[in-house]
Amino acid sequence: MRAIGIILAGGNNSRMKELSNKRAIAAMPVAGSYRAIDFTLSNMSNSHIQKVAVFTQYNARSLNEHLSSSKWWDFGRKQGGLFVFTPTITTENSYWYGGTADAIYQNLSFLKRSHEPYVVIASGDSIYKLDYNKVLEYHIAKKADITVVTNSVPDWEDPCRFGLVKTDEDGRITDFEEKPVVASSSQLSTGIYVIRRRQLIELIERCAQEGRKDFVSDVLVRYKNLKRIYAYQMDSYWRSISSVDAYYKTNMDFLNPEVRNYFFKEYPEVYSKIDDLPPAKYNPGAEVRNSLISSGSIVNGKVENSVLFKKTYIGNNCVIKNSIVLNDVYIGDNTYIENCIVESRDTIRANTTHIGNPDQIKIVLEKNERYAL
Repeated sequence: MRAIGIILAGGNNSRMKELSNKRAIAAMPVAGSYRAIDFTLSNMSNSHIQKVAVFTQYNARSLNEHLSSSKWWDFGRKQGGLFVFTPTITTENSYWYGGTADAIYQNLSFLKRSHEPYVVIASGDSIYKLDYNKVLEYHIAKKADITVVTNSVPDWEDPCRFGLVKTDEDGRITDFEEKPVVASSSQLSTGIYVIRRRQLIELIERCAQEGRKDFVSDVLVRYKNLKRIYAYQMDSYWRSISSVDAYYKTNMDFLNPEVRNYFFKEYPEVYSKIDDLPPAKYNPGAEVRNSLISSGSIVNGKVENSVLFKKTYIGNNCVIKNSIVLNDVYIGDNTYIENCIVESRDTIRANTTHIGNPDQIKIVLEKNERYAL
């Protein structure tokens, strides 16, 4: 593909509450064995984009560890590859990224050293499958300056937490509102953009000269009447996980066979870093219904309508319902958990109860020192 990729994975969101205290949103575990950024990286790889840059910043340790080997997404190559850029102190600059446009500006040399004519920009916190080649073909056919990939707002989502667009009959964007107070459209921006590389360099340099730092408000919104900005409507599954409610519902979606088969049994595939773990083990007395149980897990109790991530231990007579249990969690005997998200590396004491509300998911954070000396 005649494009390079940029994945914006450096931001934080207060809507994630305690879940983003120890990791970037792009590093959030999804669907049992994956992380959020795996889906965007897989789309880049499957679209034959050979050079991809990931911009990380907030709580980037676990994300950087996950990206430490690029072979899992087929980026271990001599030409191109996977590049991870964090804010760097230089003679000219010693600031954190001030926004998405500023992140690109601080790494502008990556764009200038590249030779591909186009750039695909995407966020690292969305779950979807997309062939970026189709977006590029649409971009060229429309003679667009910028193409924005759009989708419909899910029925259960608050449209005001997205950027909303309006288009004319030809698909050109006539209005762009970033997180409006009152929603006037149900067509949202997915945070995926296609733009010519040289034009991106020009727009980002102009933003920097004027002290502007956000790509959406300072490029898309500001230039919507000056540049030919088109919307590419994506009708397949797309979810942003940047809130507790959205994260919970997205994981629960993978209990639906249609969603699960779409991502994991239909071409193209979704790739991730593989851990050397044994298969899940179900001991006598275990009862599992409509759940995802990941490698390295041991189940002794009852699990129903739940997602258990890697290396979880469910004790005797436990009941786990409608919940998400993240990596490396030990749940003691006789524990009842319902409508909860259990944070990773937790030890849940025996004989305890944690019950959330379907409309207000509870985050269980015990902070027990399992590995204390």
